[in-house]
Amino acid sequence: MARKKKSVQAEAATAASNGSTSSRPPPTAKKTANEPSTSALIICRNKHWRYISSFHGPWLQLPPEVLESLAHSNYLSPRPHPIDPAVFYDLVKIRKAVDEATTLAVRATSGLTSAALSNSLNAGNSMLGSAAALGIGYGGGGTSKLSRERKHRMRELATNKLSQAYHLDEIAASVATMQSASTLEDVAQLVLQREPNNVDAKYVHFFHEKIPSRMMAQCTPLDTLNDIIAERSNDGSPLRTRALTRIFKEDYVNSAKDLSEALSIARYLMAQHRAGKDQLVLAKTLQDQHGRDWRQEVKIPDEDQPNSLETQLLFHRAGVYFTIACGHVHAALDGLQEAEEAKARRDAQIERGQEPDPTTPEEAHGNHLRLEARKQVRQNAKRALRDYVAFLSHFDYTPGIPASLAEEFLRRLGSSTNGNTSNGYSSHEKIKPNMNRLIESTNGASTPISEALVPHRGPKSQNNASDRSSWPKLPPPEIFKVSQLFDAAPLASLPPYPAPHPSVSVESAAATAFADSHESITYHPLITDALHSLLLCHALIQTPPKEHLRHAHNAARLARVCDGYPIFLAARSPARADWVEVLRRAGNWIGLGTSWEALCRPAPLPGSSPSHNGSGAGSAGGVNGTAGGGGAGGETETQRRERQKHEAILEALADERVVDEESFQRAVRARERRNREDEEMEKRRAQQQQAADGGDRDGSADTDGNHLPLPQPPKRWAQDDGREYPISTERAEAISRWVRDAPPVGESVGAGMGARKKRAKGKGRKSVNENLNLNGKGKGVVDLLEGMGLGVQEEDVEVEVVDE
Repeated sequence: MARKKKSVQAEAATAASNGSTSSRPPPTAKKTANEPSTSALIICRNKHWRYISSFHGPWLQLPPEVLESLAHSNYLSPRPHPIDPAVFYDLVKIRKAVDEATTLAVRATSGLTSAALSNSLNAGNSMLGSAAALGIGYGGGGTSKLSRERKHRMRELATNKLSQAYHLDEIAASVATMQSASTLEDVAQLVLQREPNNVDAKYVHFFHEKIPSRMMAQCTPLDTLNDIIAERSNDGSPLRTRALTRIFKEDYVNSAKDLSEALSIARYLMAQHRAGKDQLVLAKTLQDQHGRDWRQEVKIPDEDQPNSLETQLLFHRAGVYFTIACGHVHAALDGLQEAEEAKARRDAQIERGQEPDPTTPEEAHGNHLRLEARKQVRQNAKRALRDYVAFLSHFDYTPGIPASLAEEFLRRLGSSTNGNTSNGYSSHEKIKPNMNRLIESTNGASTPISEALVPHRGPKSQNNASDRSSWPKLPPPEIFKVSQLFDAAPLASLPPYPAPHPSVSVESAAATAFADSHESITYHPLITDALHSLLLCHALIQTPPKEHLRHAHNAARLARVCDGYPIFLAARSPARADWVEVLRRAGNWIGLGTSWEALCRPAPLPGSSPSHNGSGAGSAGGVNGTAGGGGAGGETETQRRERQKHEAILEALADERVVDEESFQRAVRARERRNREDEEMEKRRAQQQQAADGGDRDGSADTDGNHLPLPQPPKRWAQDDGREYPISTERAEAISRWVRDAPPVGESVGAGMGARKKRAKGKGRKSVNENLNLNGKGKGVVDLLEGMGLGVQEEDVEVEVVDE
């Protein structure tokens, strides 16, 4: 307290010497008003990291021993694993490292030895124990203090552990350190004061250095990361960190280079680790499964645990390519309407036999720039799509048991267990049907039902033996990689989604619920954002609406079963918000039959399946279409207004741009205004549809009658809607504009380009892919890679596989 008083007095004396004679503090208020960005909030750099909200969850509070046991159980569980084992094991290591670093940092700050701490802990609630914990002097070791050298060694060890955590996953490590003690923020800086060249301390201090809030790009030089990368050239984690920092600086080209280099290093180290060890791991796993009791815990050695660095790099590099593609949209479309009008005017002059107006150099230059920008959009979107698909290939999905097999199984099980008498016949049947037919899978494997579920009927007899042999057997569910659902050809064994005709009988509903209970996916904190980013990439590639609709249904199928609880909480996805906004702005161009919220909603209880009204254009309105579920039809006007207001408040609270009361009110008003405009649009659509259906031929003669609702959302989303508060992001605006205004694939408005595009289109999909393949002299892709400063890698060969 005396030290604090002295510091306050010193500050007052300094203020008086500077000429601040007034007793009130206007200079501080003036400084805050003049410099709101620098003086408002000073926080650590790691608090600016993206996707931090995706890694929140109970794993931060669970005991490390429990978390480790759950990680081993998750790894040894049958596929698909509930949670990605690589992420789960990284979380365990991060928790251990951060907890140990916290203990060391707290001890170094307090200056107490381990003996003093143990005395204080053993004393418990006693007064003398509290005195020992405060260092008053009671008990053995209570007065012992740590030397300066020992404090430094403890801080150095804590810094090394924090460096290990940030190397594993800097997003998860940032979340863990933010939940830990504040002493961790300065531990690396204290180490650097005595060891300026400590690499681990440099890496940790880069994350913990305090900078003004929302000024990551301006206050983050790359010199520290450059020195770390130069000293540890075989480490991919600092390259990942520098790439993510360059994203804040909007240096996307060099960010892609860093991620590609880090990915090469990670794959090389993984290949060196796995060489000659696969069979040993399988043999050990087999011994654990058959040589030990199932209740005995099996621990996987650290060197055999999977690592998530490769999936991190794939996700982040896909995001970089995706951002580059979105950045060229406006350059590809600006001036396109004028060019089309000039081309139409020249075509009309040629038809009339007149000499067409010559193309000016400015028009030719503009056409060339637009064509190059279009090429950048499509090529980078394809590369982003390739990385997202590679990211999703690390996770498994099973649709569960088919409903037909589930219904057959329940029927057979009920007839086998509930209707048997002592002689093997049911009381209401004269002749028991043949029950020896088994429900078999395609590969012939079957999984018997556990006998513990069947009540004991007495000693075995011939009738009981025959009954037991006739019990049905469920086949193992078919397992797919998540990326397989987005192949060019649909999977034949995958059930349709949404279900075309939901069952209404009690038996069918029970069978459907039983089958849906087996549907599962391997959870990853970033998988929801990857699924919706993949759909946005298809929008930039201009995938045909029918195929795009299939991909959208599969993405919704997966998103509805993504659940990381009790390890992770539900993650906020920026890509999902952009996808919903693109659907709204582009007029639901792929033809969704219901809203995206309804498609991604978890499976309802039997008998309460969502309605399919078939109104594709009207359902693109988001919360207004089917947000009310089955009870929306009985909703009054007041209830609907209250629901919309509640939803607007929740959306505004989830908006990262809401920082004060004023921005919150603006966000809520903007969303309420959007809901009213959606209702007006729905009424106009219904009136136009009614006029088109009931009117005469003259009223529907203009072919634009069907498409009149589609061009209206762009007018509604003009600048006047975004002046008060922009709900949409720049990325959603660019993609929706591309969907509305971009020329179809194979068409161009440039001189000399139309013939070449038409020839390529005439050769078919296979020829186009061969022409664009890197091994077949694909000059366009090679030029793109060289222009971005990227070497031609083996993984880039598949960039054009998804072309249309």
